[in-house]
Amino acid sequence: MMTKILLSAFLSLSLLSAFSPGYAQRPSTSAQTASRVVEDGGTGPYSAIMLTEGTLPTHTVFRPEDLSAFGKKNKLPIIAWGNGACANSPWEHVNFLSEVSSYGFLVVAIGPMPQEGEKGTGKSTSSQLLDAIDWTVAQNKDKKSPYYNKIDVTKVAVSGMSCGGLQTLEVASDPRVSTVVVYNSGIFNTPGNGRSAMPNLTKENLKKIHSPTLYMLGGEKDIAYANGMDDYKRINHVPVFMANMDVGHAGTYSQPHGGEFAKVATAWYQWQLKGDSAAGRLFTGEPAGLSKNPIWRVEKKNMP
Repeated sequence: MMTKILLSAFLSLSLLSAFSPGYAQRPSTSAQTASRVVEDGGTGPYSAIMLTEGTLPTHTVFRPEDLSAFGKKNKLPIIAWGNGACANSPWEHVNFLSEVSSYGFLVVAIGPMPQEGEKGTGKSTSSQLLDAIDWTVAQNKDKKSPYYNKIDVTKVAVSGMSCGGLQTLEVASDPRVSTVVVYNSGIFNTPGNGRSAMPNLTKENLKKIHSPTLYMLGGEKDIAYANGMDDYKRINHVPVFMANMDVGHAGTYSQPHGGEFAKVATAWYQWQLKGDSAAGRLFTGEPAGLSKNPIWRVEKKNMP
């Protein structure tokens, strides 16, 4: 008899919990935030936001929060981003990517949006960079999209750090690419360096680059230094700029507003994708403007 009473009480409590309005309104611990502001939205003129787009849940978008400033006369260039370690999440680079975006760029990074304090999991592929470009082109044509006619599909950067840099080099031959930026990376003399997750590129892939290229390395302490410098020496058919800062392989991505790497990268994107000649002075002239900053060592070829 006591067993029946206890069972009845348990079932009643379960049903009450399931249908109680208070229970139903309790936030789920598995709920995912669809957007958030990284740091303070960046130092640029367009406060940035990081978000998940329902039409591209496999990637993370960084863009100006207010899109009303963009249209026919002021369009968003595209930056497709690949992560270090071939990671399927930009969690290590959110400060950097948000900062760049705040200067009026649509950044589409490989991997779902990381939650606060979350380290993403899984591995990515180079083709996801092309998926990012395909998506932006489609959004620009879609009258129902908030990006309709706000994207400059003629200005596209492919960029990535470490393994993401190799992914960048693998897709650099795409005819839509306007500029290539390789961070803390370079092609191994042994394809893929024996690591299955990395693109199996050879130095011959460098010949497929057809647009101005920037390499940013962390100096001799960077494990990619030798490979990146060797790439630079071999690239003689397009404008190429090499910038080294002695910070090692991790760069400055996680520093507030992405640190020095973000400053130099943003200037390059402004010059190459927006035609900003003032920003371009960091990379032009003899010597190049960036050489006046003692924390950087620079080299360049085929550039004014």
